[in-house]
Amino acid sequence: MTAIIKAPHLLSYPKYWASCFEPAPFLPMSRAEMDKLGWDSCDIIVINGDAYVDHPSFGGALIGRLLEAQGFRVGMISQPDWKDGEAFKQLGEPNLFFGISAGNMDSMINRYTADLRLRHDDAYTPNNEGGKRPDRAVTVYTQKCREAYKDVPIVVGGIEASLRRIAQYDYWSDEVRRSVLIDSGADILLYGNAERAIIEVATRAAAGERIVDMHDVRGTAVLKKSVPDAWTVIDSSRIDWAKNIDAIPNPYAMEGMGDQNCKTEANSAADVAMQEPEPTPAEPIRIIPMPLQRKHELDESRTVIRIPSFEKVRNDKALYSHASRVLHLESNPQNARAIVQKHGNREVWINPPPIPLETDEMDAVFALPYARVPHPAYGDAQIPAYDMIKTSVNIMRGCFGGCSFCSITEHEGRVIQSRSEESILTELEAIRDKTPGFTGQISDLGGPTANMYMLNCKDPQIHANCRRLSCVFPSICKNLVTDHAPTTQLYRKARAIPGIKKIAIASGLRYDLAVKDPEYIKELVTHHVGGYLKIAPEHTEERPLNKMMKPGIDTFYEFKRLFDKFSKQAGKKQYLIPYFIAAHPGCEDEDMINLAFWLKKNKYRLDQVQTFYPSPMSLATAMYYGGKDPLKRVGYKKGGVHTPRNLKQRRFQKALLRFHDEKNWKLLREEFKAMGRKDLIGTGENALVPPEQGKGTRSGSGRRSSPARRPQGRRNTTRRPRN
Repeated sequence: MTAIIKAPHLLSYPKYWASCFEPAPFLPMSRAEMDKLGWDSCDIIVINGDAYVDHPSFGGALIGRLLEAQGFRVGMISQPDWKDGEAFKQLGEPNLFFGISAGNMDSMINRYTADLRLRHDDAYTPNNEGGKRPDRAVTVYTQKCREAYKDVPIVVGGIEASLRRIAQYDYWSDEVRRSVLIDSGADILLYGNAERAIIEVATRAAAGERIVDMHDVRGTAVLKKSVPDAWTVIDSSRIDWAKNIDAIPNPYAMEGMGDQNCKTEANSAADVAMQEPEPTPAEPIRIIPMPLQRKHELDESRTVIRIPSFEKVRNDKALYSHASRVLHLESNPQNARAIVQKHGNREVWINPPPIPLETDEMDAVFALPYARVPHPAYGDAQIPAYDMIKTSVNIMRGCFGGCSFCSITEHEGRVIQSRSEESILTELEAIRDKTPGFTGQISDLGGPTANMYMLNCKDPQIHANCRRLSCVFPSICKNLVTDHAPTTQLYRKARAIPGIKKIAIASGLRYDLAVKDPEYIKELVTHHVGGYLKIAPEHTEERPLNKMMKPGIDTFYEFKRLFDKFSKQAGKKQYLIPYFIAAHPGCEDEDMINLAFWLKKNKYRLDQVQTFYPSPMSLATAMYYGGKDPLKRVGYKKGGVHTPRNLKQRRFQKALLRFHDEKNWKLLREEFKAMGRKDLIGTGENALVPPEQGKGTRSGSGRRSSPARRPQGRRNTTRRPRN
């Protein structure tokens, strides 16, 4: 049985000597600000692809304030001009290290659409200006820091680094790229929510340890020359093991080397007396093929899983899907083992995930002295991402839904980490009292998923042994707590705070969980929906839903029944706005046609829709690139997944979600004819687009639906239902 692992308290580490300084009003962005604080230098400099907003929803500010609380002098360089090396010297040379992040979004997703078109805006930049961060920002920033100060250690983290910690498919170049740890040349990579790792790395660096030698920090990736002695390697580098795998020799075994200590009879007693004692030989590495791992007693703390090398996954798509499956199965912090992947003659070593923060640790992180506004250097410039979150509160992190197209699980993990009621209510009061122009409206109480607050496994020991990819798919685990009472109680206490007039819930809702607690739906619908509620069934057909790891459409109907019931009881006219994904792996054209008819039948006219975006490291991206299903054991002869990869087919499937739009009729007619489905062209109930001569007529889908059923425009930087 797996022992439950505990971590030192986040704030239990000894503070650095510079804790004698008071917290800065803002982390300094200039030498003048450093002088005003009385600093001669920075201990750590954070370089970030976002504008500096001193708010816990912005990763750079959160990490910076946390390091400051540990006594370090932290400077901030936001969105430096990567074409000018002097921009990386503006705060001088840090005493300990540079900490580099691309920002709250991956720089490539931030810059390009799913159709590979260039975006000209950036919600994390003053005045929504695009082009203020480079493509592959982590790599570019790291290389510029090396040019500026060759010997200063570099720590990389944030979502871009996190999702590129191993060899990963890159949608923009349509190839598998190396781990960003190698491409960037950083000394160490921190993945996931990195509070524990950054505090440990900073504390050990302050004590004189070289960062490049820190090979044992959870939640980090490092480079090694080879697997250390005395480790057991579970070899999962292939999927076509021979039947008699017991006969495979261990290449690291010491057999056949002879007795290195024996002496011949010709040795004299004097010779023996003169000899130095032989050192005790190191315990050799033990290699166990993956299929045999359960037959061996293993010390999990000294066991590493070898996944196929960069060179193999680059050239063998089935092995890429297999490597993705292994990585995701090793994601539970309580039982995950280290992973190693060879890149040429170097080994990328992924330590097990960090132990999630406890509630009091989460509270401490969110209670740090954030100014909660953008740095004064931006003047009156509007930063859309700040405007979106300035009156919202993050109540939890993590997601156990495991949707295959979403990267939250790969970054934040499956364990829900929740703040206390007191911490959340205190932040609401701070928003009321300190936010300029506050009108009494709270834009969100949520996180990656609105209704997973305080929901976790009912038994820590059961969780410690679990390797499920999702707690809610293919069905809700019987060990999962689904009682929404803590969330319902939180909502009621929050809306009772004087000065708080309205609290909206804008984060994605996991409706298959919500239907387990109608009282929660009643509270939500009665008090926290302003006419519209965005919800994400993502599809109606079983085939793509199974690849998405999403519930069937019947669960949506059950939620809608309760939503309508409680809306009526509240005397409100309210509508659900569903979101759908086109061109997801496993989605045939037939599935999209069926979804289009479902939209027509239910009189939904979607204003904007989403095409599947292959983000690095997600399971769906492994399907997209590898053509295999990593939700099951991967083999060469089974598990194939149809994936719309051709750009025209992807656009066709997207057009089916907006079949009512005249701009899409030409493409749809062409594809329907090519498919032999001319029956879909006409004016009757069984058609989706009018015939060509009916250019000026509507599509036969009936009159326009109520505006309440027409979702407002959105782009990827806004909160959308992911679950």
